Amino acid sequence: MAKKIKTHVKKNDEVVVISGAHKGASGKVLQVFPEKGHVLVEGVRIIKKHARRTQDRPEGGIIEREGPIHISNVKRVD
Repeated sequence: MAKKIKTHVKKNDEVVVISGAHKGASGKVLQVFPEKGHVLVEGVRIIKKHARRTQDRPEGGIIEREGPIHISNVKRVD
């Protein structure tokens, strides 16, 4: 089992990215993964996921969604 990292942010906190490719971007925390030490921030690090055609999603195609950012790269904004 992976060790949980102590988190300084929680869901719905406003954060700003302090390092990395998305430095300076800000948004609301959508989800925290303490086991992996990652967070999902709204509107930051948008990735494209290729979805297979299924009965639930007959059109398939490319879906854009937020990707994880390491928790050490974000800072809470007061």
